[in-house]
Amino acid sequence: MRRLTLVEELARVEGNGGITVELEGEQIKNVEFNIFEGPRAIEAIIRGRPAQDVAGIVSRICAICAGVHYLTSIKATEAAFGTRVTETTQLLRDLFVRAGNIESHALHVFMLAAPDYLDYPGATAMAADHPAEVKLALRLKKLGNTLQELVGGRAIHPVNPVLGGFGRIPSPEEMIRAREELLWAINALPAALGFVAALPPTDVCDAENAYAALVMPGRYGYFHGDEIEVVRADGTRQRMAGKAYRDLTNEHVVAHSFAKHSGFEGRPFAVGALSRLMVNERLVNAPGQLAMRRLGLHLPSRTPLDNNVAQAVELAIDLQLALDTIEDLLAGALVPQAPVPVKPRAGTGTGVTEAPRGILVHSYTYNEDGRVVAADVITPTAMNAASIERHFQFAVDQHKGGTDPALTKKLEMIVRAYDPCISCSVHLARRS
Repeated sequence: MRRLTLVEELARVEGNGGITVELEGEQIKNVEFNIFEGPRAIEAIIRGRPAQDVAGIVSRICAICAGVHYLTSIKATEAAFGTRVTETTQLLRDLFVRAGNIESHALHVFMLAAPDYLDYPGATAMAADHPAEVKLALRLKKLGNTLQELVGGRAIHPVNPVLGGFGRIPSPEEMIRAREELLWAINALPAALGFVAALPPTDVCDAENAYAALVMPGRYGYFHGDEIEVVRADGTRQRMAGKAYRDLTNEHVVAHSFAKHSGFEGRPFAVGALSRLMVNERLVNAPGQLAMRRLGLHLPSRTPLDNNVAQAVELAIDLQLALDTIEDLLAGALVPQAPVPVKPRAGTGTGVTEAPRGILVHSYTYNEDGRVVAADVITPTAMNAASIERHFQFAVDQHKGGTDPALTKKLEMIVRAYDPCISCSVHLARRS
């Protein structure tokens, strides 16, 4: 038997992970997505803490995904307490989470994934030959950070969102400045999409897959909604309430990873940008439809690399919808207001949102004093781990006769296409 540790330390992903393949002749015996990031123990840390402390603690699970963890935590707590917020709060939360998507996708598509297609070791080397594209990507990323800072108080680990609303409502002048930057980005996006469209086609594997995403009510977004839909590999669909998320995840421990694996009906499934398009394609706006045509994205997809393309499509969707949200706020919803009162009570609340990398679940049980009794946090990378390994298996099987370096590149591209946030994926606390 030949055991190949093809990648000891994955580059251009967040967190620590590796790839191991075991072959017996040409037969695959085992493939592993090794996650050896240290456990965060966030769920245990927040037990006994009052509701107002929880979001600030859980957002420390990762600096990359801090904002969406923060707001998903608030969503779960408000669900437990039966809190109803204002239209202004809903719009600002939508804008905040969408800004995080813009920042994350701009970084991933252009700086982390694109170098693979063009055979560069990283974005720094790529910038020598593509300076305009790299500068454009960095400005798009900065736009996402700026919008998060405007709404959240700071770009990383927000402080302005609170239970029931926001500590401070941005001023019209601040929103007008943000609108101008968004107008620049919308005008600049065709050049960015042209760069993505020109990336050479790359074959890593061919395989059908199942997809899961939050069902978006009304328009394409990442925060609002309380149902999950699964699109099976045969095209059939099934919906479930967000609070029934364990029917989807069915987590179990694997020996080679600190992250649990998930499976729906005993099979791996994918979450992320491509899954969101599969579930919510009917809500894709005109800029997103144009981007799908220009980038040649056809659904259903048979390659995990299409998640990179789907993220570029979501950039087109999000820039326009962020602008629309600001226009809605400026049209009358942007009014100073205090957070609505939040009254603790005993109960369980579940918040399901879409982080840039896919479905994010926070579920808390509180006692009558508003202190956490039990907590469960499941992240998109944990949901994707089994699907990543499944695509590894297809890639290795379809690569028979090829060289080890070529196979290594294919497997690395598969991992990066999933845009994993490995730090977020580890949760080993025992459920109460």
